[in-house]
Amino acid sequence: MLAYIVRRIALMIPTIIGIMLVSFIVVQFAPGGPVERVIAQLTGEGSDATARISGQGGDFGASRQGAPSGDPVSSKYRGAQGLNPDFIRELEKQFGFDKPAYERFGLMLWNYIRFDFGRSYFRDISVIDLIKEKMPVSISLGLWMMLLSYSISIPLGIAKAVRDGSRFDIWTSGIIIIGYAVPSFLFAILLIVLFAGGSFFSLFPLRGLTSDNWDQLSLGGKIVDYFWHLVLPIVSMALGAFATTALLTKNSFLDEIRKQYVVTARMKGLSERRVLYGHVFRNAMLIVIAGFPGAFVSAFFTSSLLIETIFSLDGLGLLGFESVLNRDYPVVFATLYIFSLLGLVVGLISDLTYTWVDPRIDFETREV
Repeated sequence: MLAYIVRRIALMIPTIIGIMLVSFIVVQFAPGGPVERVIAQLTGEGSDATARISGQGGDFGASRQGAPSGDPVSSKYRGAQGLNPDFIRELEKQFGFDKPAYERFGLMLWNYIRFDFGRSYFRDISVIDLIKEKMPVSISLGLWMMLLSYSISIPLGIAKAVRDGSRFDIWTSGIIIIGYAVPSFLFAILLIVLFAGGSFFSLFPLRGLTSDNWDQLSLGGKIVDYFWHLVLPIVSMALGAFATTALLTKNSFLDEIRKQYVVTARMKGLSERRVLYGHVFRNAMLIVIAGFPGAFVSAFFTSSLLIETIFSLDGLGLLGFESVLNRDYPVVFATLYIFSLLGLVVGLISDLTYTWVDPRIDFETREV
């Protein structure tokens, strides 16, 4: 097992490098960039995202003068005509674009190995501090959504498999299908209308992770307030994952229940509970565990974007989306690196969990 773990860890290195390289190449050909964002802000065509860079890169007001009409530096960027070429070069140096692409990529990898992610282009804060600032929201959403989803869907899937074809199975399947078909953001809007002061009841808060008087609450009051704010977003996020995991668990258990070894165990006089949880469970749960890494990573980033927006929760999903729009490349690449690394590590943990669920699995003889 130790040799397998070492091989998997060694394989993570070229995988991470490949992910970062492909993303870096795509960014090089993508239109726009931090330099263009600043130029657009200066010419009155930009958004408020680049307004935070005011005061950097010299005197903006004086930078328009003295630019030759055919200067190659200014012609590289749309809207740069009339700006001082020295100012453009200063912007390139500030953002690191004065170096060749291969040198920038190598420097980025060297820094990322040491978990040095630099500073945000348009926020006066280091990237790692920015991620730490947003992490509590994403951890809260991802962790509790996963716990709620798996704690309900796995027992429900087992119950549906045992009672396959019964009224319970039919009714719950209908509810699950509806839950799977409804997007989480639409369900979130429905919950807001019903329970957050939309048109009917005002039982839950509409925004934020805590109340304004958080600091004045007791420990018990803080815990209640924290979960009170999480109810609607967690329920919204868990709906789709709950449906998928429940059906996956049911089908996996049905496949195992129909196999010959289950018939043999029953003929030996074992109780149904012993057959189900002593023999079927560890085999049927393998396919559920296999989907855990992807669900874990997506719960912390992809799935939470719209939910964070709807419930005004400032987490990693919203941070990554805004960073892409604003061409804040240090934040974009740092979040990509962290989540890719996290996904690989969770994948390894998932494989090791296989051996805990079913000790017959031997990774030592498996080719990576």
